[in-house]
Amino acid sequence: MEWHAAWQALTHHPLFGVGITLGAYQLAMAAYEKTRWVFLQPVLVSMLTVIGILLACGLTFAQYQGSVAALTLFLGPTTVALAVPLFVNLRRIRQLFWPTFITLLVAGVVATALGVALAWAFGAERIMLMSMAPKSVTSPIAMLVASQIGGTAALAAVFVMITGILGAIIGPSLLKRAGVQHPAALGMALGLTAHAVGTARALQESEECGAFAALAMSLMGVFTAVLLPLAIVFWL
Repeated sequence: MEWHAAWQALTHHPLFGVGITLGAYQLAMAAYEKTRWVFLQPVLVSMLTVIGILLACGLTFAQYQGSVAALTLFLGPTTVALAVPLFVNLRRIRQLFWPTFITLLVAGVVATALGVALAWAFGAERIMLMSMAPKSVTSPIAMLVASQIGGTAALAAVFVMITGILGAIIGPSLLKRAGVQHPAALGMALGLTAHAVGTARALQESEECGAFAALAMSLMGVFTAVLLPLAIVFWL
C-alpha cells in the first residue's frame, strides 16, 4: 500500500511530465548521435517513449498536458531564438535573396497543392483535404488555418506532426542523393516541408543550413496563413 501511494505521488507530481519529456528526448538524442540511424529520429523516438510511459502509468493526456505547462512556456522564447542563426547569417541571406524568394514561392505552392491533389486523387473528403492543406507549417498556424478553411484543427495537427517527422527522417538523405549539397538549399527544403522538426534537423547539419531552414519555416508560415484562405475562397 505504501509503495502504491508513493508511485501515485510520483506519477502525479507536477514535474513528472517535464521529467519524462526531457529524459526521453535526451535518451533519444544520445541514441541518434551514437547510431545516426534515421529511424531513431529524436522527436519520433521521444514521442513514442512518452506515450508508452503515460500508458504504463495510466495517465491521461490532460494530466500530462497540465504537468508540462511550465515546459510549454519555453516554446515561445525557443521559437524567437531561431532569430539568432538568422542574424548571424544575415549577409548570406541577403546575397541569396532572390533565389530564396523564388524557391519559397514555387516550393510552397507545390508542397501545398501536391499534398491536397494526392489526397483528392485517393478520394479523400473535403474536410480531410482542408485539414491537410496547411501540413507544411507549424502546428499553431496549421490548426488556425485549417479551422478557417473548413478543416479540423486536430487533424491538421496530426498531418503537421507526420509531415515533420517524415521530412526529418528521410529528407536529408533524399536531398543528398538527389545531389543537393548546398547548406542553404538543404535548409530551405527542410524548413519549407518539415517546418520546426525539419529546422531542428537542419541545425544539426550546420548553422547556415539551420538559418535558411528557420527563414523558410517562418516565411512559409506567414504566407500560408495569409494566402491559403484567400486561395481556397477563390478556388471555391
